[in-house]
Amino acid sequence: MNMKPIAYIENDYVEKFGIPRQAGLVNAPLSCIRLVPEYRDPEAFRGLDGFTHIWLIWEFSEAKRNGWSPTVRPPRLGGNARLGVFATRSPYRPNPIGLSCVELDHIDLHTDEGPLLFVRGADLMNGTPIYDIKPYIPYADAHPEAKGGFTDETPRPTLNVEIDDEWFQMFGTEFCEEIREILAQDPRPAYQNNPNRIYGMEHGRCNVRFQVKDGTAIVISIDMK
Repeated sequence: MNMKPIAYIENDYVEKFGIPRQAGLVNAPLSCIRLVPEYRDPEAFRGLDGFTHIWLIWEFSEAKRNGWSPTVRPPRLGGNARLGVFATRSPYRPNPIGLSCVELDHIDLHTDEGPLLFVRGADLMNGTPIYDIKPYIPYADAHPEAKGGFTDETPRPTLNVEIDDEWFQMFGTEFCEEIREILAQDPRPAYQNNPNRIYGMEHGRCNVRFQVKDGTAIVISIDMK
């Protein structure tokens, strides 16, 4: 079976560091799903506006390797413990396929480039190819009683975030709130906890530098690239 992309995503996640580890953790940034010409028929999206969430099936296009390993080191476990690849959402898989549930913010059906879908909560890097879009169906897709394996035993890291008013004045509230949401999820690998280390993160057209001390991410600078 020969699959080909139906769309590509556009957003401000321009590098791996800073992308949320799972979909739905950071809702502020708005991503655009731009279809390739073959699939720009508005009829293909008839009825989709009745759903609040959709599934994206996509490719880990920046995480390709030769061969595969039956075990991986999940960052959430500190990068030391090994688990089976099929018990994790590691990007390094026999087939580099990702699955994400995102919020459908709105659809613009009639543009010069065909239908555009705008979503929130994406965990895809800018330019990621998308192979399919399916509606999220609550009665079939939601399982409140489900167990989360090792993820139930490891608390989700969260940080307080300090951003000086000067950055709000320079870059605006919307952008700074995006940065706040991203840093609150602690993008660092679990094994890095040096309070003196300065981290750099590219987001959109900006470089963000920050430190983490006593559970607080402190933004040191935001500079245009």
